[in-house]
Amino acid sequence: MIDYSEGSQKQYHIGTGKDDIGQYVILPGDPGRCEKIAKYFDNPVKTGQNREYTTYTGTLNGVKVSVCSTGIGGPSASIALEELVANGAHTFIRIGTCGGMQLDVKSGDVAVSTASIRMEGTTREYAPIEFPAVANLDVTNALVQACKNLNQSYVVGVSQSKDSFYGQHRPETLPNGDELLRKWKAWLALDCKVSEMESAALFIVGQYLRVRVGSCFLVVANQERAKAGLDNPQVHDTDGAIRVAIEAMKILIDEDKKKQ
Repeated sequence: MIDYSEGSQKQYHIGTGKDDIGQYVILPGDPGRCEKIAKYFDNPVKTGQNREYTTYTGTLNGVKVSVCSTGIGGPSASIALEELVANGAHTFIRIGTCGGMQLDVKSGDVAVSTASIRMEGTTREYAPIEFPAVANLDVTNALVQACKNLNQSYVVGVSQSKDSFYGQHRPETLPNGDELLRKWKAWLALDCKVSEMESAALFIVGQYLRVRVGSCFLVVANQERAKAGLDNPQVHDTDGAIRVAIEAMKILIDEDKKKQ
């Protein structure tokens, strides 16, 4: 493969080298959330800034950790994961936002994804569509335990990953709207909990690269609750989900220390 970094020893897109990254990484989509997450680290330092990728590195429980934004959607998320793994990282937690789907999923809940529906394009270049996008069990269990430890309201189950935000929110206006609505109805019938845009790509690429990846999201709102005339306030404060990701990473670090 061509060395697009031209010998700099930095990854071409995220702009970091092996010394800049911990083995444990939190992955928000929004670059603006990186500093907020890094404040939970000990001695955080900004180690990378390029395109949609902002990186800070510090420590948790005495172990080097990082946060790196991925931007929106599977293509940029898969690039971040590929390059972070090339930098030596092996454990990842995506923290983001999502929309609820089942009526019992409420605004402000943290959703922990066990697997993701591959309704996007990135993973088709990595694996046949029959192969499932499944979260790592160790990371998923740590996220659930973190929710319990923090008394955070949460749901656990399958998420949907899509490429079009507006395909979810106004499908009837799009040329392919009938197909989008048909599939949405199927996901609801199959008890899909929430919809977001990155986890399927991260789960599939993580499986291919043999690294651990899990996801948790803040439920901002639930359009199905709105349709049903149920209470549906919007919640945009991601701090609860961030604290869950931090707590889960600490759990994983401590478990790994015991194994060593």
